[in-house]
Amino acid sequence: MSQYSIGEVARICGINPVTLRAWQRRYGLLKPQRSEGGHRLFDDNDLDTIRTILSWINRGVPVGQVKALLEGKIAPLPSGWSQSEHRLLDALQNSNMQKVRQLLSELGRDYPSIALVNNVLRPLRTRLSSGGPSLMLLRNLLDGILIEHAVMCLNAARKKPGVRVVMLGWGAMDSTELWLEAIIRSEEGVHIDLLPQPLDEPQLDNVRAHQILLWSEGRLTRVQKNKLAQWHAQGLPVQLLGSAALLTDPEPGTGDDHDV
Repeated sequence: MSQYSIGEVARICGINPVTLRAWQRRYGLLKPQRSEGGHRLFDDNDLDTIRTILSWINRGVPVGQVKALLEGKIAPLPSGWSQSEHRLLDALQNSNMQKVRQLLSELGRDYPSIALVNNVLRPLRTRLSSGGPSLMLLRNLLDGILIEHAVMCLNAARKKPGVRVVMLGWGAMDSTELWLEAIIRSEEGVHIDLLPQPLDEPQLDNVRAHQILLWSEGRLTRVQKNKLAQWHAQGLPVQLLGSAALLTDPEPGTGDDHDV
């Protein structure tokens, strides 16, 4: 049976090594063997277990309940995502910003970034956006903490080998979405340079990167479509993100099918 290092497992399963260690140490979900040098070694059975854990988490099961589910001791309880969202909201409403930071750090350690962002952070921001000025104030406070967390994720990713990715907004958009996307992408073995303010007319001709991630909202204008086609014709590795990516038909043979 094949054996894998923690770094290899992280790449295969798309999970941060910090999360794998938390699943082992804090929750007892994994029991890797050790090499003679004391390094963790995982096998194919461990990979199957990790995929099962991910399937439960993606269904909203709190990580603290997964061990009992794996052992067949309990039935799954209702979604834990809303519980995590409520805990963050409660800390925000009580002006306990340090508690928000602590909860975000714990959630970032225990869950894959894509699950945390899509199931907790984005829904919470949407909820805060739908209220009056007082809730918008809380959303802005939350956004500042999310950006702090994103910067930590990006810095941690730069300590490992990776290719350069440039991420920026194109036209009017919610700039915090860039930071949330950066949190997700930071687990993909890339070094992200993020432009915090969106640009109306980005000049990408001299950008040297493995990939250029361009976030845009709504349907592209004719001028934007022509510009995107021009970048692709030049061979620039531009990938469109945001709602524009869903509303724009990909051109055959363009950079829209590039993956990191």
